[in-house]
Amino acid sequence: MLTLHFAPNSRAVRSLWLLEELGLPYELNRMDFHPKDLKSDDHKARHPLGRIPVLEDGDVMIYESGAIADYILERHKNGGLKPASDAPNFPDYLQWFHYCEGMVMPPINTIVVHTILLPEERRDATVLGQAQRLLARSLQPVEEALQGKDYLAGEFSAADTMLGHSIMMAERMGIVTQEHPNLKAYSARLQARPALQKAFEFET
Repeated sequence: MLTLHFAPNSRAVRSLWLLEELGLPYELNRMDFHPKDLKSDDHKARHPLGRIPVLEDGDVMIYESGAIADYILERHKNGGLKPASDAPNFPDYLQWFHYCEGMVMPPINTIVVHTILLPEERRDATVLGQAQRLLARSLQPVEEALQGKDYLAGEFSAADTMLGHSIMMAERMGIVTQEHPNLKAYSARLQARPALQKAFEFET
């Protein structure tokens, strides 16, 4: 049985969403996004930095949401959500799967730090503005790539659970606006998926 160590309002929802999309059985260890849980001795035995998500599969303990997705798809994929390496849409899948952490999440992380995590007196409006502009620029290629497509690789895939989650975060931050009609429609399509709605039940 797979066990996902999870905290709400984090990248861990990507892993939970993927498990739900694949219909895989799992157990969920829901923790608070707070040092009392994440920095506990028990959890630091799973992740040395006390972060989430962590996937436990027998003797295997693996973290980083992208690595977890790859692991699940290779060992437990249950028939889908990743194109074959010789499929025409495999390059698109691969690019957008990794674009998430390479280009979109770094400015999102900075925005979170300077709007939520830091006390107000330590927040830097200049750094925040730079991150917001960088995020907007990083989203433009995704807006263009979705022209005429429902999903990033044509058909729904794990690239959507990765990058799609980040698009929804950017939308909540006010960076995805009516000037991004493809991203807005894409976000609405993702949020209508029953598997994501199920995953979001654990966010509250």
